[in-house]
Formats: sequence, C-alpha cells, structure tokens
Amino acid sequence: MSDLVRGIHREVERPPTREAPPARRPSAGAPPQTEESLPASRVRFPTEPAAPSAAGPAKPEPSPAREASPAEPEGQDRAEEIFALLLAFTGQLPALVREGGEFPWGAFERLVERAIHSLGKSAEVFWQANNPPAAGVEYLAAHLAQVGILSLRIGVGVGYDRERLLDLGMAAFLFDVGLVELPEGLLRKAEPLSAEDRAAYQTHPRRSADIVGRWNPSRAGVTEVVLQHHERENGRGYPQGLAGSAIHPNAKIIGLADTYMGLVYPRPPASRLQPHQAIRQIVSSKHEDVPTPLIKALLAEISVFPPRTVVRLNTGEVGRVTAVNRNHPLRPKVEILTDSRGNRLAVAKILDLAEAPFIYVTGPVKEGEG
Repeated sequence: MSDLVRGIHREVERPPTREAPPARRPSAGAPPQTEESLPASRVRFPTEPAAPSAAGPAKPEPSPAREASPAEPEGQDRAEEIFALLLAFTGQLPALVREGGEFPWGAFERLVERAIHSLGKSAEVFWQANNPPAAGVEYLAAHLAQVGILSLRIGVGVGYDRERLLDLGMAAFLFDVGLVELPEGLLRKAEPLSAEDRAAYQTHPRRSADIVGRWNPSRAGVTEVVLQHHERENGRGYPQGLAGSAIHPNAKIIGLADTYMGLVYPRPPASRLQPHQAIRQIVSSKHEDVPTPLIKALLAEISVFPPRTVVRLNTGEVGRVTAVNRNHPLRPKVEILTDSRGNRLAVAKILDLAEAPFIYVTGPVKEGEG
C-alpha cells in the first residue's frame, strides 16, 4: 500500500546471482489441479478455478484493451483464469493470518510460475491487473494481485531471469499482508494521519515480515524483501531507514509498483489519479526518488499514456489507449471512439500510431469530455 505517495526508489541494481533455493517443502498433498487445504485451518486456497460461491471473489471484468493486445488464441480466457486464481489466493490471506495454519508454499509457487509463464507469452494477464477491481473483491486482495503482476512486468523489463522473477513474485503477492492486523478505520481515514496514526501505520512492513516469516518461506529472501518495501533510496523510508544498496532490489521494484497502483486504485475513500497523472507524478520525482532503470521499465509497460487512458489525436478524433508500443511510448495503439466532429463510431477502429507517422496524441481527455 502506498504511503501517501512518498518517494519511490532510485537506482535499481541487478541482484547478485543467488544460490539455488532450498528444496520445496511438500504442500498439503494436493496436485496442481485441485484445491490445497491447510492442515490447521479451515482456509482453502484454490489453485485451479472453482465453482463460483457467495464468499468467492468476483471475476474480473474484461479489459477494453483486448482486441489490441498480442494474445495467443484463448489467451484472454487463460489470463482471466490466472488472475482470478491470484485474487482467490490473496483473498484468503486475511483468514489465514487470523486463523493460523501452514502456508501452502508449493501451490503458491506454482501459481506464481503460471503468472510468469503467461506474462512471457502475452500481456493479457497484465491488462487484467490494470482493470479496476471488480465488485465484491476486497481491496487488499486486489492490491496484492495488481502489485504482484506489475512487479513481475518491471522485473522482466530490467532483465530478471526465471529464478529472480520467482523470488520477486513470491514477495510481491504477500508484501502488504500485515495490513490485516491494523484497524480498518485507520486504513480508511480520509484526513491526513496524526503522528500517532502514522506511527501505527508504519508498523505494517514489520508486521508483514513477521507474518511471512512465521509461514517459513520456501525461498530465501522473501521475508527480507517484504520488510523493506517502504525503504527509500535516500534513507527516509521505514522501518529501518535503509538507503541505497542496503535495500534489496526486489523491495525497490515492489515499492514502485505499490506506489503506482496506490495512485491509480487507492483504498477508498481516497481519490484516484488517472494512469497518465500517476505516471507524471512518478516521473516528476526525477532521479531523487525513482531510479532511471525503473522509470524506463515502468514506462515500457505503462507508457506516458497507459492502457485505458482516453486521448485526443491531432486529427480531432478521440480514442482509448489499448496497448503500449514498448519502443515508442508516445505512440500507443488506440481504439478510436469518436470522429473529429465528436460523433461516436458505430464500429470502433484500432489505430497503431507507431504505423501512422502523421497522427499523434495531443493529450489526455478528462473524464466526461470528448
């Protein structure tokens, strides 16, 4: 959870090559195609789609970027399935914290591996994560799933291999679990926090690390990264006041993803920013808070005009960004919604600005305009 959009990070170092992770502890005996139940808890973590239930999370809404995203056949369905599983998994974490029990690291690692594999084949699961949380999905569950996916995309952008992505993902989908132990009234306060409330809020990284540590992670470094996700390059973060290379690179990535998602989809009742506004706020910190490699990696995924941003073209047409051109961040793919006279098109058309050199975005359109 973003701490009132404090600094993000600066330089991102490549993490040193790690030794082979410890052997996985056996999970509760369930194969990947079934639910894995926890021996000391009633909490159940689905690892494959289950029948909808009243207690289960709502299925994410389809993304408007669908037609333009480079998915394989049935890529959309598989992305929706994977993201729904992530939401179901993160949605069960509060109950596990409260009830106790063994964490199903085997099932969790398989799910993170599926997300990494999906991101390597197409951007569909990334578009899923950039949708507004569906009705009925708890904020923390959605935030953890969204930050986890964006963290993995940034990790890919800075050159992480599969093992480093697994290390990153295992922390990124758990990093804020300590918020479960804080009063809901504190988390939903609209007014600025008092010194007492801020001190209470700033205990959540350590709470998160303590919880994850009790679960005995199957991979080295997960607890350390969870503890450090609010540390800042200039030493002004918390809880340890670490700076520079003392901060784990994965914690810097998660912190950046946390900040972006916290701006675009903040916990109610906070007001959200549009994606382009969030990007502008992050970029405006220059190199004091945000490292250049991370800015570049974020822009490559989100762009100056991220997916779902409504923009006006120099032709007078208005459209919605559907996909980012990684090599041309100012020239996204756009779904044209209205013509130059403001008339809505009966059938929307897709325009790739990277292939239309004389057409360009003049700026975003505010909600309700166009």
